[in-house]
Amino acid sequence: MNKLLATLLIASFTFFVQAKEESKFDVMSMTDITGKKYEVKGTEQGLIIKGLEGKVVFLEFFGHECPPCLASMPHLINLQKKHKGNLAIVAIEVQGLENKALATFAKEKGLNYTVVAENKAEKLVKYIQQRAQWQGSIPFLVALDPQGDVQHVQVGMLPEESLEDLISQLKKLKK
Repeated sequence: MNKLLATLLIASFTFFVQAKEESKFDVMSMTDITGKKYEVKGTEQGLIIKGLEGKVVFLEFFGHECPPCLASMPHLINLQKKHKGNLAIVAIEVQGLENKALATFAKEKGLNYTVVAENKAEKLVKYIQQRAQWQGSIPFLVALDPQGDVQHVQVGMLPEESLEDLISQLKKLKK
């Protein structure tokens, strides 16, 4: 009887550890202001965003009332135009704008990249907070190479030239 109990306890513990490891890389989702849904899977080194595979991805956390965030928007617009086939910019607004208001904001600013309201990507935002130890400062950039591996994390605004250099470096990492 003791052997059976010990075996059951070990089996339960093993299952719990495996389940915990598997859940560490949850499948999440986000829905942009146009209603397009993206499946996002955490990996050991980064994120796989379904539909954006093979591209450099800038995951930008921003606020609609954040002066540095607003100042970086023209740079991101230019970069998205210039690198359309190789770059995907996904901007998640974290100052509370709801989808409809965010869509109006994005249109007024001429944003030509994917824009997501925080409440449409809550699990992803929490995941980034935990994995990157992000405390909420914005703008906050997570740059992924074409394989989805995180290669750069930045708090604060980067000049367009620096972002351009980062894109060039990350494109070279394509397998």
